Amino acid sequence: MLYSAFLAFSSLAATRAALTYKGADWSSVIVEENAGISYTSTSGTTQSLEQILADSGVNTARQRVWVNPSDGNYNLDYSLKLAKRAKAAGLGVYVDFHYSDTWADPSHQTIPSGWPTDIDSLSWQVYNYTLDASNQFAAAGISPSIVSIGNEIRVGLLWPTGKTNNFDNIAQILHSAAWGVKDSDLTTQPRIMVHLDNGWDWETQKWFYESVLAPGTFITSDFDMMGVSYYPFYNAGATLSSLKTSLTNMANTWGKEIVVAETNWPTSCTSPQFAFPSDLKSIPFSAEGQTTFLQEVAAIVAGVKNGNGLFYWEPAWMDNQGLGSSCESNTMFSVSKFQILHFD
Repeated sequence: MLYSAFLAFSSLAATRAALTYKGADWSSVIVEENAGISYTSTSGTTQSLEQILADSGVNTARQRVWVNPSDGNYNLDYSLKLAKRAKAAGLGVYVDFHYSDTWADPSHQTIPSGWPTDIDSLSWQVYNYTLDASNQFAAAGISPSIVSIGNEIRVGLLWPTGKTNNFDNIAQILHSAAWGVKDSDLTTQPRIMVHLDNGWDWETQKWFYESVLAPGTFITSDFDMMGVSYYPFYNAGATLSSLKTSLTNMANTWGKEIVVAETNWPTSCTSPQFAFPSDLKSIPFSAEGQTTFLQEVAAIVAGVKNGNGLFYWEPAWMDNQGLGSSCESNTMFSVSKFQILHFD
């Protein structure tokens, strides 16, 4: 099926030049193409998704990596194929290691099958896996701009060993992951990111970073970026105001680069499960609303010290348009029309 874009990456106006990374997570594009889905630009021309994104001002493609998924989708080989396509289109690559065989998020952080569970062996496994994966990117001629060592790890990673009842273990795992990147054959050092969800919640961000840095194993020089997910449809407290406060405090406290690593806005949401935040209620559920929402978020990121990037999560996953939310569609394509928000 042919899908046309209404991708909302255009009118970033005063904020666009300040954002170093202007991106989209396109992890599912090969899955979609294998299902017979193709994409057209705003002019109606059938093009590869990477070309549509690049022409719209996106400069970095984010892609998740699972260790040993049952169907092979999102594994390292899959990610290398994506990375080569991104590079050919002139896009930077942001690698998001989940350290799991499937989704890693606040509800799931399962150790990959066959990996050890004792902390020393697990940390060594994480180091070697990350080192090998980084070396495979290097061998393919890909130098990722960003590498995330875990995905939405507010509740830890690699459960049960890396749960938040043992921050010593989490610190050891993250230190091992970071040095797997640093010790690799990559000629250009990627920016290493720690990524948490609920980016609007300063108290949660503060608790996590204070806790994970306290043991002294994982130290501030191990990583460069603090990434957050910011979704407006899961909690009425996720206001723009709260996001600004949280990102500002994070930047001022630890001096790291700040990136909104995942965000969405719906084009259709007839029965939201949760109330939308008060300072977002005036934004319509539409392509135009996506534009307004991204402008607002981009302005907040650009206004924060070291605010460097904004990524829209899976704008072209047409077989999953709700993108995990209670809204009918958060994607930026439809059967009939496409509007892409230019990042350049």
